[in-house]
Amino acid sequence: MGDASVKDAVDNFRKNKNGQVVLVLQGGGALGAYQVGVYQALHEAGVEPDWIIGTSIGAINAGLIAGSKPQDRLARLEEFWRRVKSPYSIPQFPDFSDVWSYWSTLLGGISGFFKPNPLAFWSMHFPWGVDQAAYYSTVSLRETLAELIDFSIINKGSPRLTVGAANVQTSMMRYFDSRQSEIGTEQIMASGALPPAFPAICIDGEYYWDGGILSNTPTEVIFDDCPRRNSLIFAVHLWNPIGPVPRSIWEVFHRHKDIQYSSRIASHISRQQQTHRLRHVVSQLVRQIPSELRDTEVVKDLAGYGCVTQMHVVRLLAPRIGNENHTKDIDFSSAGIGARRAAGYSAAMAALQQAPWQGNFDPIEGVILHEAIPELPLAAG
Repeated sequence: MGDASVKDAVDNFRKNKNGQVVLVLQGGGALGAYQVGVYQALHEAGVEPDWIIGTSIGAINAGLIAGSKPQDRLARLEEFWRRVKSPYSIPQFPDFSDVWSYWSTLLGGISGFFKPNPLAFWSMHFPWGVDQAAYYSTVSLRETLAELIDFSIINKGSPRLTVGAANVQTSMMRYFDSRQSEIGTEQIMASGALPPAFPAICIDGEYYWDGGILSNTPTEVIFDDCPRRNSLIFAVHLWNPIGPVPRSIWEVFHRHKDIQYSSRIASHISRQQQTHRLRHVVSQLVRQIPSELRDTEVVKDLAGYGCVTQMHVVRLLAPRIGNENHTKDIDFSSAGIGARRAAGYSAAMAALQQAPWQGNFDPIEGVILHEAIPELPLAAG
C-alpha cells in the first residue's frame, strides 16, 4: 500500500466512521527516540494525529508535535533529540562507550535537559525546598521547551494535546487537556518530573510528579472521553511487558524496570475490551425494548451506559536493542537513539502498510487490538 493509499485509508476512517486518529506516547526517557521514528512514518504517509496523549518523555514528544506547524513537526522533534544526544560515544569500543556514556549522564546530566543539583548530594535530609528536592535541575529543559514549542498552537486545540501528571499530595492522576485549559511549559514539565531525579512542578498551587508513576500508558483517557468517538489509536509502548526470568541481580534490575513501567499493558487492554463490549451489549439490549418504554427517563438513563463506538488499537512495542540493560532509559548515545528511531520507523511503516483497521469486525466488539511487534531484536550502531 503506497503513502497515498495509506492516507486514503485513514481519511476514510475519519469520514465514514466519524473517527479520529490518536497517538499515545508512553514514558521511558531515552527510549522515547522510538516515538520519533513512529511519528516520522506517520508524517511521511500524510497521517497527522487529531489527538496526542503523552506521559513523561512521551509528553515532551507530544508537545513538540502538537506545538509546531505540520511542516515543522518532524524537524522540531529531531532538533530536541539532537540537543539531548550524549557526546560521549566511542563506536569502535561499544561496551566501553556504553559504560562511559552511562556514568557521564549520571554525573554530568544531559545538555538541554537536566544537570546535577549539588545541594541534593550535599545532604539528603536538609529541607532545601520542593524545587531543590531532587538529584537534578530541569531548568535547562524548561528553556529548551520554551524555545522549541509554540504553545499558542497547542492552545488552539488542534491537534488536541493531553499530558498526564501525578499529584504529589493526593496521589491522583491528572490529565491536562488543551480542550479544557491552557497548556504551557509547566504541564509538560510536570508530566516528566520523575522523582527523585527531577523536582516536582507547581501548577495552580499543587505539586506534580511524572504521570508514569501512576499510569505510564495513558490510553484510558480515550475510553473515558465524553463523548467517545470511533478511534484509530497508535499506542506506542516503550517497555516490554514480557521477558525472560532474570538470572542475575543485574538482570533483575532490568526486568523489574520493564514490569514497573509497562503499566500492565495486557490487563489494561483486556479490561477496556471487556468494558467496551458491555457498553455495546447495553446499546443492543436497549434496541430490543419497545419504543414506548425506550422513551421513559429510566430507560434513557440506563441507555446512557451504552456505547456503539469502536476503538482500533494499533500497538507498536519497542524491541530490545542489542544487549540493553536497566540503564537503557538514560542511553542518550548516538547509536542508541539512532537504533530506536529506526525501529520505530520500521514498525510504524509496517503497520501503516497493513492498515489492519480496515475490514468488517464483530459489532459487539468495542476495542480491537492490532499487534505490530518486530520479531527480531536490533543491534545498536
